[in-house]
Amino acid sequence: MQIDDIDRRLLRHLLAEPDLSTTDLAARAGVTSATAWRRIERLREAGILRGQHAIIDWRALGWEVEVSLRFTLDKTDPRAFDEFLAAVREVPEVIEIQTFLGRVDVRLNVIARDMRHYQEIYRDRILTLPHIADIESLMLVSTIRKTESLPI
Repeated sequence: MQIDDIDRRLLRHLLAEPDLSTTDLAARAGVTSATAWRRIERLREAGILRGQHAIIDWRALGWEVEVSLRFTLDKTDPRAFDEFLAAVREVPEVIEIQTFLGRVDVRLNVIARDMRHYQEIYRDRILTLPHIADIESLMLVSTIRKTESLPI
């Protein structure tokens, strides 16, 4: 699907403020409410706009520690990958799961209330995951830039 300047304006405003009403979105994009609604529906149907969601600041809720864990799996068992992913989905403190091609197979982002809590998660939940050949831990110190927006 081709998008035009009106679609780009609507998407830019939605990225900046996802909770805008259709009326406010239309006013900011310089179109009528009916046009904005039709365009947004067309973008949804085309799979370009997949949804609008809340972004939670976990630190504001008392989750002070974030760790990125990189896993290399023991792939001698053909079910290793699927079994690892099934098990890791059961760990509620895992907020992101990514898979890769290369030396690292899987990366997880794990949050914890504090270092003691993280140690419990690591010892009781992470180290018990199946098919781990190697783990590398990276402690998040600060996030300099995090964006989901594109230059549209």
